[in-house]
Amino acid sequence: MDPYLSDRRSARSAGLRRRRMLAAGALLALVIAVALALALPGGARRTAVSRSARAGAAPAAGAGSASASAGRSRSASGQSASAHRAGGHSAPEAAPILMYHVINPPPAGAPFPGLYVPAAEFAEQMHALKAAGFVAVTLEELAANWREGAPLPPGRPVVISFDNGYQSQYDNALPVLEALHWQAIENIQLSGLPPSQGGMSEAEVRGLIAAGWELDTQGYSHAELPILSPEELHFQIAVARQTLRRRYHVPVRWFCYPSGHYTAAVIAAVRQAGFVGATTVIPGWASAASEPYRLPRIRVLGGTNGAQLVALIEGSRKEPAPPPSYT
Repeated sequence: MDPYLSDRRSARSAGLRRRRMLAAGALLALVIAVALALALPGGARRTAVSRSARAGAAPAAGAGSASASAGRSRSASGQSASAHRAGGHSAPEAAPILMYHVINPPPAGAPFPGLYVPAAEFAEQMHALKAAGFVAVTLEELAANWREGAPLPPGRPVVISFDNGYQSQYDNALPVLEALHWQAIENIQLSGLPPSQGGMSEAEVRGLIAAGWELDTQGYSHAELPILSPEELHFQIAVARQTLRRRYHVPVRWFCYPSGHYTAAVIAAVRQAGFVGATTVIPGWASAASEPYRLPRIRVLGGTNGAQLVALIEGSRKEPAPPPSYT
C-alpha cells in the first residue's frame, strides 16, 4: 500500500474519532445541564435568570427616585406590596369603606364631637377588625380587583379613609396601621386646614404616601359643591387634582364629596376632571356593582368600641339604592 495513502487514511480515522469524542462530550454536557435545571426549584431558576438580567442593565441615573423612596419606607416597615398580596383572592370582592376624621379626644365645646375618635379607641377598632378577619386595602387595589380580577391580600377587604387632612391622622393613625402593615386613604383638602389649625404639613403628607397610603381629595377647600358655578367647580375639583398630582407625584384618581353633598352637575365635573370614581356618606358596602361615582361609606363615630364597629360593618352589608336627590 502507498505509505502516503495509508497515512492519510490513518489521519482521517484519528480525526473522525476526535470529532465523535467531542460530539459525545457536548451531548453529555447538555444532558447534565438539563438535569441540573430540572432539579432546581422554579423560584431558584427564576432567581438565577433575574440575577443575570440585572447584571447586564443598570438603571438610569435619577430615575424613579420618588418610587424608590416609598419602596424603601415600606421595606423598613417590614412589608413589601408583593409579599403582602401574595396568596390573595382574585374574585370580585365587596368591601366596607370606613370614614374617619380627627384621631384625638374632642376638645371642650367641639361642634361635632362625634367626629373625634381617640387614638386608643382607634387602635382597639383596628385590632378588632383584624381579629374579625379584615385586612385593609386601598381604593385603587379594590377597583383593580373589580375591574380585572387583581388579587387582594388574604382576608376580608376593608378600606380605611380619612377626611380633611388632620395632623392627628399622621400622628395617631399612621403608627397603628403601620404596626398592622395596613395602608389607608387620605382625602385631603388643599386650603382651610393649615398646620396651625391642626392640619398636616406637606412633609407629613409625603410621609403618608411613603408609607403606602393613597392620596385622594375632597377638593381645594372642602366647599359646598352643589351651589357653585361651573368655573368654581372646575377650580375645586380639577385644579385640586392637578395641584396634588404636581405636588406629590401621585395619581389622585378618587374624589370624596365634601359633607357627602353632590348633584348630577358635580358628578359631571368630577368625571371631566379625570377621577375614576367618588365616595359619599351613604352607609353600605362598595362592590363591583356599585355606581363608581356614588360609592357608599360607613362613618365611624367616637365612642365606638371594636366589637361595636364590627357589628356596625356587618349590619351595613347591603348596598344602598341611589338616593332620590341624585336626579
